[in-house]
Amino acid sequence: MSSEVSSGFTPPPYPYDRLDSIAEVANKHPGGMIDLSVGTPIDSPTKEVVEALSTSKAEKGYPASLGSVELRKSMRDWLARRFDVDVPIGNIASCIGTKEFVASTPWYLKLRSPSKDTVLYPAVSYPTYALGAELAQCRAVPVPVGRDGKLKLEFIDQKELARAVMLWSNSPSNPTGELDDLDALYNFANSTGIPVFSDECYCEFTWSGQPDSILRYGSENVVAVHSLSKRSNLAGIRVGFYAGDSELVDYLALVRKHAGMMVPGPMQHGATVAFKDDFHVESQRRVYLERLEFMRTLFTSLGYDVPAPKGGFYLWFRSEFEDGFELAAELARDLGILVSPGEFYGGDSRPFVRVAMVADMSKLELIAQRAQKKDRV
Repeated sequence: MSSEVSSGFTPPPYPYDRLDSIAEVANKHPGGMIDLSVGTPIDSPTKEVVEALSTSKAEKGYPASLGSVELRKSMRDWLARRFDVDVPIGNIASCIGTKEFVASTPWYLKLRSPSKDTVLYPAVSYPTYALGAELAQCRAVPVPVGRDGKLKLEFIDQKELARAVMLWSNSPSNPTGELDDLDALYNFANSTGIPVFSDECYCEFTWSGQPDSILRYGSENVVAVHSLSKRSNLAGIRVGFYAGDSELVDYLALVRKHAGMMVPGPMQHGATVAFKDDFHVESQRRVYLERLEFMRTLFTSLGYDVPAPKGGFYLWFRSEFEDGFELAAELARDLGILVSPGEFYGGDSRPFVRVAMVADMSKLELIAQRAQKKDRV
């Protein structure tokens, strides 16, 4: 009898838990640490949304798993306004924020296609794409990303294509801010038969050209994923949606309904109000653009080569260090800020850092004052 004992899944350390020692250094600065690591919104949602959350009277009964008709109509109308696409309400369903959707979808798709075992995802990307594959007991296979931010689809091995249950894309990209070719991704989905899930949660903050969606090119074999977290500063209410191919949406919606995946009723009511309003998004765009320009100018003055992002609210750059943890430690020591090392976003990203524009201008100006004094702690 073998003495070997098979080991089960051990969750990896949560990325931001690895920053504690760097945070301690940053916190020694007068005024304390300024946290620009996690991309959590700090600006206020509209008062109309907050009021809707507290007056819905929807807390007593079970909410609709798909999302209420009113919510899905507001999502459909937003898609029409933003992208000039007409998506039937039956091809739209809500989810409990998009991180949950990203983490769980590979498992549901593997159940649908048990002969497939591979999730393709950008080599430089949000870490939950790879972790979701692992949770589904799939192979997480990174797809190379060009300097222009586009997935190098031609580099995917034919054997991987044969085993792929899905492909993730993310445009604008977290962390790089680059834009992918969504037309090419749509064509890829329909030439290979591999479903493409296009994570578009940063689309409202597109700085180069107009916001884009894969649904502008068609809905066959593709699903677009959207969120209120960034658009409307509503990360706390956990509301997103997925829309596109009717068969894929119907399948996922039914599985998720059986699993009891439901956005709470008051949250659905508040989300409906948020999706109906575009004015607050335009205001938030100006806020993020001001912060991006201010911090990019500051970093450039300190000798860092910081490209302007084409989308999103992050700066993504490297220094002479081969390890982004070293650059993060330098920025904590010199400026009292906490940033995300590039290693969090894939092995190819190790020399980089990501800086989130999630502090108000008074705190960003404090960073500039620290830079002028050149105080180190």
